[in-house]
Amino acid sequence: MASAARRGRAIASLALYALAGALAVAGFAPYGLWPLTLLSLVLLFAACGRAPSARRGFALGFAWGLGFFLAGVSWIFVSLHDYGDMPAGLAALATLLFCAFLALFPAAAGGLAATAANPTLRLLLALPLAWGVSEWVRGWIFTGFPWLAVGYTQVPDGPLAGFAPLVGAYGVGYLFALVAALLAWAASRRGPLAPRLWGVAAAAACCVAGLALRDASWTTPAGPPTSVSLLQGNVSQDMKWRPEATLATLRLYARQAAAAPARLTVMPETALPVFESDLPETYRTALADLGRAHGGDLLIGMPTGDLAGAYYNSVVSLGAAPTQRYSKIHLVPFGEYLPWRPLWGWVLDVLHIPLSDFARGAVDQRPLAIGGQRVAANICYEDAFGEEIIRQLPEATVLANVSNLAWFGDSLAPWQHAQMSQMRALETGRMMLRATNTGLTAIIDARGRIVAALPLFQPGTLSGSLQGYAGATPYVRYGNAPVLAFWAALAVAWLALYPRGAGRGCTATLRRRP
Repeated sequence: MASAARRGRAIASLALYALAGALAVAGFAPYGLWPLTLLSLVLLFAACGRAPSARRGFALGFAWGLGFFLAGVSWIFVSLHDYGDMPAGLAALATLLFCAFLALFPAAAGGLAATAANPTLRLLLALPLAWGVSEWVRGWIFTGFPWLAVGYTQVPDGPLAGFAPLVGAYGVGYLFALVAALLAWAASRRGPLAPRLWGVAAAAACCVAGLALRDASWTTPAGPPTSVSLLQGNVSQDMKWRPEATLATLRLYARQAAAAPARLTVMPETALPVFESDLPETYRTALADLGRAHGGDLLIGMPTGDLAGAYYNSVVSLGAAPTQRYSKIHLVPFGEYLPWRPLWGWVLDVLHIPLSDFARGAVDQRPLAIGGQRVAANICYEDAFGEEIIRQLPEATVLANVSNLAWFGDSLAPWQHAQMSQMRALETGRMMLRATNTGLTAIIDARGRIVAALPLFQPGTLSGSLQGYAGATPYVRYGNAPVLAFWAALAVAWLALYPRGAGRGCTATLRRRP
């Protein structure tokens, strides 16, 4: 009976931490309640700090992560079931398994940190380090899924946002975890009040430094402002690729482009649901003439192909400048290409995804010289990868993301994606243009703030002014390398402080605490 009661209490405790993980999602867009994410991490870190074993630390991190990802990326179910025609039960199971996989990363952070015997160094060294590394690994393993890295909660006006041009999203996430660890240490430490106040003061100092850095100007305006129009067609996903709807879609975007002329007009990802080679010549000429009439260009999302039979998810420019193209490099597994086809070929039979075997574009593509700017184009979730966006910088004067988020319906996905675009603007000191099919279409300034946006799920055109920028932030120059080097130094310190076998003594050490 006593054993069953203990198991019941342990399960109830893990359920509470799963709820704490779900609460942390409120810190991301569209809610922006980042103190709730901080509080959630403080609770998790305090629990991991007193965990009697690595197994308990792993379980706490997994429970927190499962609640966090189930609440934060539940839109995976929408894409699988509502638009991928996967049966509801199978879609729910796939979503659960995916979130369980993602939960392994905070679980690994909790488990690894719990091997440190000293509770103070476990909180102040091991946990923030393990957390930062786990988010970075999640951002590249199996092509990466960096969604909901905690650094994004600071965009655009959080107290640590000023660090983004220096250390990027992962560096900001590490600092956020460090602040949470300092507060958890101050709250859980026993004894005199003064040492606790030092922990709070150190956390406050991190935030004050971030606020001070927000006034730093890493880039400078380059050239006169340019007029820009971003088109949002709001073409439903179930109609987008139907042949009978193609003509209506072409006419829709032609009307929108003509109604709001600008020197740079940007259409969403695959706005025109035909291959470039199949685009009617009269239609192509009309769009090019429209761009030339205003001394500029249209940037159009459409699939392209080559003589070898490969096809690409691309943007193509038409107008005053010679036609240029950018083809997507970082493809979405199972959405744009199928990894390990002999093993997963059946997925294509379940998910009716058109054009699901794109080829990758060349890694060394350069900015497009259009509309009086040098545009670093990126497609869909490519802007989730800051270290890839900076490949085209500092040559580029502006960033432009084209997306089709109709796959995720009326969910958190469009807001979360826009927040990542805000981080890219802040990291690079460049404005970001977002042209999307169903939203969130927006103009983002070089400080990461949305200055204008269209409502979701409504057709419309967003017109505004675009300022190009020159120069390079430290993050543009060095990427994630300084943060990784710093983490490597911390890891060496960890190994020096916890020699082989030290972790096995953590249970006894913690049990002797008063």
